[in-house]
Amino acid sequence: MTCHLYAVSFDAGEPLALARFWSGVLGWDLVDDPRDGVAVLPRDDTGFRLRFLPSQEQKLGQNQIHFDLTSTSLEEQQATVARALELGGRHIDIGQGPDDGQVVLADPEGNEFCVIEPGNNFLADCGFIGAVNCDGSQQVGYFWSEALGWPLVWDQDEETAIQSPRGGSKMAWGGPPYLPRLGRNRLHLDIAPPADGDQQAEVERLLALGATRLDIGQGDVSWVVLADPDGNEFCVLTPRATLPLR
Repeated sequence: MTCHLYAVSFDAGEPLALARFWSGVLGWDLVDDPRDGVAVLPRDDTGFRLRFLPSQEQKLGQNQIHFDLTSTSLEEQQATVARALELGGRHIDIGQGPDDGQVVLADPEGNEFCVIEPGNNFLADCGFIGAVNCDGSQQVGYFWSEALGWPLVWDQDEETAIQSPRGGSKMAWGGPPYLPRLGRNRLHLDIAPPADGDQQAEVERLLALGATRLDIGQGDVSWVVLADPDGNEFCVLTPRATLPLR
Protein backbone atom coordinates (compact mmCIF):
# COMPACT_ATOMS: atom_id res chain seq x y z
CA MET A 1 0.00 0.00 0.00
CA THR A 2 1.12 3.58 -0.65
CA CYS A 3 1.80 6.23 1.96
CA HIS A 4 -0.94 8.55 3.12
CA LEU A 5 -0.68 12.31 3.57
CA TYR A 6 -0.38 12.65 7.35
CA ALA A 7 0.14 16.41 7.67
CA VAL A 8 1.07 19.70 6.09
CA SER A 9 3.71 21.06 8.46
CA PHE A 10 4.66 24.67 9.12
CA ASP A 11 8.01 25.89 10.42
CA ALA A 12 6.99 28.51 12.96
CA GLY A 13 8.69 31.00 15.23
CA GLU A 14 5.75 30.67 17.62
CA PRO A 15 4.11 27.30 16.90
CA LEU A 16 1.30 27.56 19.46
CA ALA A 17 0.29 31.05 18.38
CA LEU A 18 0.28 30.07 14.71
CA ALA A 19 -1.68 26.90 15.47
CA ARG A 20 -4.28 28.98 17.32
CA PHE A 21 -4.62 31.23 14.27
CA TRP A 22 -5.26 28.34 11.90
CA SER A 23 -7.51 26.57 14.39
CA GLY A 24 -9.62 29.73 14.57
CA VAL A 25 -9.72 30.31 10.81
CA LEU A 26 -10.58 26.71 9.94
CA GLY A 27 -12.66 25.79 12.97
CA TRP A 28 -10.37 22.81 13.62
CA ASP A 29 -9.35 21.32 16.98
CA LEU A 30 -6.07 22.32 18.61
CA VAL A 31 -4.15 19.33 20.06
CA ASP A 32 -0.69 18.34 21.23
CA ASP A 33 1.24 16.64 18.43
CA PRO A 34 2.69 13.16 19.11
CA ARG A 35 6.13 14.54 18.19
CA ASP A 36 7.69 18.00 18.60
CA GLY A 37 5.16 20.73 17.97
CA VAL A 38 1.42 21.28 18.08
CA ALA A 39 -1.30 20.36 15.60
CA VAL A 40 -4.83 21.19 14.51
CA LEU A 41 -7.17 18.38 13.45
CA PRO A 42 -10.02 18.71 10.96
CA ARG A 43 -13.65 18.41 11.92
CA ASP A 44 -14.63 17.61 8.33
CA ASP A 45 -13.45 14.96 5.86
CA THR A 46 -10.07 16.60 5.24
CA GLY A 47 -7.70 13.66 5.42
CA PHE A 48 -4.69 15.39 6.97
CA ARG A 49 -3.77 17.58 9.94
CA LEU A 50 -1.69 20.74 10.17
CA ARG A 51 1.45 20.58 12.30
CA PHE A 52 3.46 23.52 13.65
CA LEU A 53 7.12 22.91 14.37
CA PRO A 54 9.53 25.28 16.14
CA SER A 55 12.02 27.03 13.88
CA GLN A 56 14.20 30.11 14.17
CA GLU A 57 14.74 30.42 10.42
CA GLN A 58 13.31 33.56 8.86
CA LYS A 59 10.82 33.46 6.00
CA LEU A 60 12.50 34.34 2.70
CA GLY A 61 10.28 35.16 -0.25
CA GLN A 62 6.96 33.62 -1.20
CA ASN A 63 6.18 30.09 0.02
CA GLN A 64 6.20 27.16 -2.40
CA ILE A 65 2.94 25.91 -0.83
CA HIS A 66 -0.21 27.80 0.12
CA PHE A 67 -3.85 26.96 0.86
CA ASP A 68 -6.87 27.92 -1.21
CA LEU A 69 -9.88 28.20 1.11
CA THR A 70 -13.31 27.75 -0.47
CA SER A 71 -16.52 29.77 -0.11
CA THR A 72 -20.10 28.81 -0.84
CA SER A 73 -21.28 32.42 -0.96
CA LEU A 74 -19.91 35.94 -1.04
CA GLU A 75 -21.04 36.35 2.57
CA GLU A 76 -19.07 33.28 3.62
CA GLN A 77 -15.97 34.55 1.80
CA GLN A 78 -16.26 37.90 3.57
CA ALA A 79 -16.77 36.15 6.92
CA THR A 80 -13.65 34.02 6.42
CA VAL A 81 -11.59 37.09 5.54
CA ALA A 82 -12.94 39.03 8.53
CA ARG A 83 -12.22 36.12 10.88
CA ALA A 84 -8.66 35.77 9.59
CA LEU A 85 -8.00 39.50 10.00
CA GLU A 86 -9.43 39.49 13.53
CA LEU A 87 -7.14 36.59 14.45
CA GLY A 88 -4.02 38.40 13.23
CA GLY A 89 -3.92 37.86 9.47
CA ARG A 90 -3.40 40.66 6.96
CA HIS A 91 -4.01 41.54 3.33
CA ILE A 92 -1.00 41.15 1.03
CA ASP A 93 -0.21 41.92 -2.59
CA ILE A 94 1.43 39.14 -4.60
CA GLY A 95 0.55 40.66 -7.96
CA GLN A 96 -3.15 39.83 -8.06
CA GLY A 97 -5.27 42.13 -10.20
CA PRO A 98 -8.06 44.42 -9.01
CA ASP A 99 -10.65 42.23 -10.70
CA ASP A 100 -9.53 38.99 -9.03
CA GLY A 101 -12.34 37.41 -7.05
CA GLN A 102 -9.99 35.73 -4.58
CA VAL A 103 -8.71 37.54 -1.50
CA VAL A 104 -5.00 37.05 -0.77
CA LEU A 105 -4.00 37.07 2.89
CA ALA A 106 -1.05 36.14 5.09
CA ASP A 107 -1.13 34.53 8.51
CA PRO A 108 0.69 36.16 11.46
CA GLU A 109 4.04 34.71 10.32
CA GLY A 110 3.61 35.82 6.71
CA ASN A 111 2.48 32.52 5.16
CA GLU A 112 0.31 33.29 2.15
CA PHE A 113 -3.17 31.85 1.60
CA CYS A 114 -6.16 32.65 -0.62
CA VAL A 115 -9.86 32.84 0.18
CA ILE A 116 -11.49 31.84 -3.08
CA GLU A 117 -14.68 33.40 -4.36
CA PRO A 118 -17.89 31.31 -4.61
CA GLY A 119 -18.60 29.52 -7.86
CA ASN A 120 -15.09 28.18 -8.44
CA ASN A 121 -15.75 25.03 -10.46
CA PHE A 122 -12.28 23.53 -9.93
CA LEU A 123 -12.83 23.43 -6.15
CA ALA A 124 -16.55 22.63 -6.23
CA ASP A 125 -16.12 19.09 -4.87
CA CYS A 126 -13.57 19.99 -2.18
CA GLY A 127 -13.73 20.91 1.48
CA PHE A 128 -12.85 24.19 3.22
CA ILE A 129 -9.19 23.73 2.34
CA GLY A 130 -10.04 23.37 -1.31
CA ALA A 131 -6.48 22.95 -2.50
CA VAL A 132 -2.96 22.62 -1.24
CA ASN A 133 -1.60 24.80 -4.02
CA CYS A 134 2.05 24.24 -4.89
CA ASP A 135 4.59 25.94 -7.08
CA GLY A 136 5.95 23.12 -9.21
CA SER A 137 6.31 21.19 -12.41
CA GLN A 138 4.18 18.69 -14.25
CA GLN A 139 6.75 16.04 -13.36
CA VAL A 140 6.33 16.62 -9.64
CA GLY A 141 2.56 16.34 -9.99
CA TYR A 142 3.06 12.91 -11.57
CA PHE A 143 5.45 11.97 -8.76
CA TRP A 144 2.97 12.82 -6.01
CA SER A 145 0.16 11.05 -7.84
CA GLU A 146 2.21 7.84 -7.70
CA ALA A 147 3.56 8.51 -4.20
CA LEU A 148 0.12 8.93 -2.60
CA GLY A 149 -1.96 6.84 -4.97
CA TRP A 150 -4.11 9.88 -5.79
CA PRO A 151 -5.30 10.00 -9.41
CA LEU A 152 -4.71 12.99 -11.63
CA VAL A 153 -7.83 15.16 -11.90
CA TRP A 154 -6.17 17.88 -14.01
CA ASP A 155 -3.29 17.68 -16.49
CA GLN A 156 -3.21 20.53 -19.00
CA ASP A 157 -0.64 23.13 -20.12
CA GLU A 158 1.95 21.76 -17.64
CA GLU A 159 -0.50 22.30 -14.76
CA THR A 160 -1.46 19.23 -12.73
CA ALA A 161 -3.74 18.39 -9.83
CA ILE A 162 -4.46 15.24 -7.87
CA GLN A 163 -7.15 14.28 -5.38
CA SER A 164 -7.66 11.37 -3.03
CA PRO A 165 -10.18 8.77 -4.27
CA ARG A 166 -12.06 9.59 -1.03
CA GLY A 167 -12.37 13.25 -2.07
CA GLY A 168 -11.32 16.19 0.07
CA SER A 169 -8.62 18.72 -0.73
CA LYS A 170 -6.84 18.69 -4.06
CA MET A 171 -3.11 19.15 -4.47
CA ALA A 172 -2.22 21.31 -7.47
CA TRP A 173 0.96 22.41 -9.24
CA GLY A 174 0.89 25.52 -11.40
CA GLY A 175 3.74 24.82 -13.81
CA PRO A 176 6.11 27.53 -15.09
CA PRO A 177 7.17 30.20 -14.38
CA TYR A 178 8.51 29.01 -11.03
CA LEU A 179 9.15 30.95 -7.84
CA PRO A 180 12.80 31.34 -6.85
CA ARG A 181 13.91 28.89 -4.15
CA LEU A 182 15.29 30.85 -1.19
CA GLY A 183 16.35 28.26 1.34
CA ARG A 184 14.29 25.56 2.99
CA ASN A 185 10.52 25.57 2.51
CA ARG A 186 8.51 26.79 5.51
CA LEU A 187 5.70 24.37 4.63
CA HIS A 188 6.36 20.73 3.83
CA LEU A 189 4.45 17.47 3.56
CA ASP A 190 4.65 14.64 6.11
CA ILE A 191 3.64 11.26 4.76
CA ALA A 192 3.49 7.87 6.47
CA PRO A 193 3.03 4.21 5.57
CA PRO A 194 -0.14 2.48 6.77
CA ALA A 195 -0.10 1.11 10.32
CA ASP A 196 1.13 -2.29 9.12
CA GLY A 197 3.53 -0.78 6.56
CA ASP A 198 7.32 -0.66 6.32
CA GLN A 199 9.01 2.75 6.40
CA GLN A 200 12.20 1.62 4.69
CA ALA A 201 10.35 -0.18 1.91
CA GLU A 202 8.30 2.95 1.31
CA VAL A 203 11.44 5.11 1.20
CA GLU A 204 12.92 2.80 -1.44
CA ARG A 205 9.72 3.00 -3.48
CA LEU A 206 9.78 6.81 -3.36
CA LEU A 207 13.45 6.88 -4.39
CA ALA A 208 12.58 4.70 -7.38
CA LEU A 209 9.85 7.20 -8.31
CA GLY A 210 12.38 10.06 -8.42
CA ALA A 211 12.81 11.28 -4.84
CA THR A 212 16.28 11.90 -3.41
CA ARG A 213 17.68 11.66 0.09
CA LEU A 214 18.24 14.96 1.85
CA ASP A 215 20.28 16.10 4.85
CA ILE A 216 18.84 19.21 6.51
CA GLY A 217 20.71 18.62 9.75
CA GLN A 218 18.02 16.32 11.15
CA GLY A 219 20.53 14.07 12.92
CA ASP A 220 19.45 10.74 14.38
CA VAL A 221 15.66 10.83 14.05
CA SER A 222 12.95 8.27 13.33
CA TRP A 223 11.70 9.96 10.17
CA VAL A 224 13.44 10.08 6.79
CA VAL A 225 13.88 13.37 4.94
CA LEU A 226 13.57 13.22 1.16
CA ALA A 227 13.13 15.73 -1.65
CA ASP A 228 10.65 15.38 -4.50
CA PRO A 229 11.82 15.82 -8.13
CA ASP A 230 11.52 19.61 -7.80
CA GLY A 231 13.71 19.63 -4.67
CA ASN A 232 10.92 20.20 -2.14
CA GLU A 233 11.59 18.63 1.24
CA PHE A 234 9.19 16.09 2.73
CA CYS A 235 9.32 13.60 5.57
CA VAL A 236 8.46 9.91 5.66
CA LEU A 237 7.32 9.09 9.17
CA THR A 238 7.25 5.72 10.89
CA PRO A 239 3.78 4.19 11.20
CA ARG A 240 4.02 4.34 15.00
CA ALA A 241 4.83 8.08 14.88
CA THR A 242 1.37 8.89 13.56
CA LEU A 243 -1.97 9.11 15.27
CA PRO A 244 -5.40 8.81 13.63
CA LEU A 245 -7.47 11.92 13.08
CA ARG A 246 -10.23 10.50 15.21
